This record gives sequence, C-alpha cells and structure tokens, in this order.
Amino acid sequence: MTTGVRSFILALLFVPMILLSASAVFLEERLDDPEQEERAREISEGIRCLVCQNQSILDSNADLAKDLRQIVRERVALGESNDKVREFLVTRYGDWVLLDPPFKLRTVFLWLGPVLIFIIGAIAAIVFLRGRNRQPDAEEPGELTPAEEARLKNLLDSESDISGHKS
Repeated sequence: MTTGVRSFILALLFVPMILLSASAVFLEERLDDPEQEERAREISEGIRCLVCQNQSILDSNADLAKDLRQIVRERVALGESNDKVREFLVTRYGDWVLLDPPFKLRTVFLWLGPVLIFIIGAIAAIVFLRGRNRQPDAEEPGELTPAEEARLKNLLDSESDISGHKS
C-alpha cells in the first residue's frame, strides 16, 4: 500500500472516534421516562454553567455542569416540580445560577446595569464631542482700539493716494 492510501484509511478510522468522543460529553445517564427527561432538559436549559457563565448546563461540557445536570435529573426523578428544582439550585448557588434571574432588589444591578452603563457612556460621549467642537477662547471681534483706528485710517489714506495718482 502506498502512504497516501494508508493515510486515508487511518483518517477514516479516526473520524468515527473523534465524532464519538465529541458526543461522549453528553452521554450521561438518562432518565427512563421520556417526559421526565424532557423536563430535566427544559430545566437545564435555564440553568447557567457556573464555570462557563455564558452557557446553560445543557450546552456545557464542564464537570460542574455535568454534576448539575445529574442533580436536576435526580430531583426530577424524585417527582419534584420544575420550580422546586430551580429553587433548590438557587438556594445552593444564588440567583446567578439562573440564566434569566428574577427582578428583585438583589438582582437589580443585573437588570439595570447595562442600561446605566449605556446612559453614562452616551453622556460622556456627548460631553467629549461638545468639548472638541469648542474653539479656544479667542477675543471676540468688537470695537477697534484708537491705535488700530488710526492705523486703519493711515492705510486707507495711503491707498487712496496711490489710487488717486493713477487716475
């Protein structure tokens, strides 16, 4: 066999192993009851991975996310309602564990923080741009001083003398 054919065969053997290892992240124990499994998945979609922070525990492959998915499945298997399972996780990890935390005094900054930051940034940008458009403090054009008036008169007189000689 040539090296090209040998490499191709090896690649064909490794592709299934790579695909299996990628999907092995979520090959956990599943609940026998499909309805309970669906509930567990629904709950898991709304729980934040405390390691990844921007993913749900259903999407994360972190060890803590796997543990939390297992806790959710155990609680669902025990017959707890979706709210009870969420309440258990919030009691244990705080409102931060929810991807959609409730609006209350303890979470007000989570909800209003981005709006406040935007408003402060907009005000800062306006102040900055207004400051850039101002001209440096120059003297306002106004009345001529007596010395300037005399000089202007001399210039105008000399100019009229020049133009008067040409005529």
